[in-house]
Amino acid sequence: MASPSTDLHFILVPLMAQGHMIPMIDIARLLAERGATVTIITTPVNANRYRSVIDRAIEANLKIQVLELQLELAKVGLPEGCECFDLLPSAALKHNLFEAIAMLEESAENVIRGLIPPANCIISDSGFPWTTDVATRLGIPRLVFYGPGCFAFLCIHMVANSDILDRVESDLDYFVLPGLPDRIEITRAQASGWGRGDEKSKERFERMEKAGKAAYGIVVNSFEELEDKYVEEFAKAKGKKVWCIGPVSLCNKSFLDIAERGEKGAINERDCLKWLDSRESGSVVYVCLGSLTHSSMEQSIEVAMGLELSNVPFIWFTRDKEGELEKWVSKEGYEERIKDRGLIVRGWAPQILILSHRAVGGFITHCGWNSTLEGISAGIPMVTWPHFAEQFLNERFIVDVLKIGVRIGTEVPVSFGVQEKNEVTVKMEDVKKAVEDLMNDKEESKERRRRAKKLGEMAKRAMENGGSSQLNMTLMIQDVIEKLANKTILVQEIV
Repeated sequence: MASPSTDLHFILVPLMAQGHMIPMIDIARLLAERGATVTIITTPVNANRYRSVIDRAIEANLKIQVLELQLELAKVGLPEGCECFDLLPSAALKHNLFEAIAMLEESAENVIRGLIPPANCIISDSGFPWTTDVATRLGIPRLVFYGPGCFAFLCIHMVANSDILDRVESDLDYFVLPGLPDRIEITRAQASGWGRGDEKSKERFERMEKAGKAAYGIVVNSFEELEDKYVEEFAKAKGKKVWCIGPVSLCNKSFLDIAERGEKGAINERDCLKWLDSRESGSVVYVCLGSLTHSSMEQSIEVAMGLELSNVPFIWFTRDKEGELEKWVSKEGYEERIKDRGLIVRGWAPQILILSHRAVGGFITHCGWNSTLEGISAGIPMVTWPHFAEQFLNERFIVDVLKIGVRIGTEVPVSFGVQEKNEVTVKMEDVKKAVEDLMNDKEESKERRRRAKKLGEMAKRAMENGGSSQLNMTLMIQDVIEKLANKTILVQEIV
């Protein structure tokens, strides 16, 4: 059954962070494949990062365009070019970038008003609360895009709308999250990544919550079979329609679209595949801790030593901006020691390409939702190493609900961007043990692999014709059409 087409014009406004930009560009492709016109609103630096992928979509006759807006960086005290959270010289400047983002409201509304065909719907990240006001003034619906899945946001909702944290004595004490289908235990510190912290963060969260209540519905990069109980409970808690339309990464079919998703890789994709081709099936651990995680030099050395001690083949992508790890690797002869079974790459990883390779059998992840979902889609069990935000919630989902993960043992969250200043949180023995627990041939490990493989198959079915996510995309489009039709009827009746 072919997907029904639409002639709607969707405006997509992704937050300037790779974990948000990447899935939103996939959503743009999915909508355009239905015949919709899609306009992505972002800034010049971000537009340039994704230009090759978008250009290929346009060459394939998909109606996607990018409108670039200038952030007033100097006005908020940011250096030129700092248009994305991973480009900030200091995490303390995140408030400055949010301030610059808030100043885009007028210019965004002006360009949207001038579009032909006219805009019919805005899908924007929760970090753009002002898009609800713009949509109201334009008389079109706004849908909120949530980066994490329904499980994490239901947990966040339960914490934000109860006094449970006030009844927990210590930041390190575990307690049971109320009102969830499964028994989930977490500490106060791990549950406090949203809506708490400094005053600016609290105010921003409150604005996002208020704007979310006025939005028409919620779009989630997930699939119903993965978190069925949580989709239903999340929709009830928010009093909104929730459309799970993922895993959106699976819309990428060509080699280049998969290899360059997000950014061009730090290693030639074919060299990477050649290295993996030489390994046995399911034997390699892939290590990547996300675009916003900055490990200290000491922590990176512990990871390096733990991987070496595990005797498991690995491919490790690391963010070594200062070249300090490079110096240590050279001085200690580390690369020479592990050359027969390890590959270290500095920079961006062609993650989906690696995870889908037959040689990869495990994934050490920071538990960002994109990485979590990409690991699930590839049918790969994971070692969970959360750092901040909702990552500890995603860890509980991977380990306790899906039962496809092994905890590396981190307990205390670190503030975004500050973790490189912290002491070592994971020792080489922790890395070694977690990798061995994940990759051994014991029955528990085999069962994890079986569950992960089954989930991967379910993810692919969800995105196929007749699958739940494909159906949800249809329902979302139909709901927007009905919403617009009802508004037109109402206007006619008033006139």
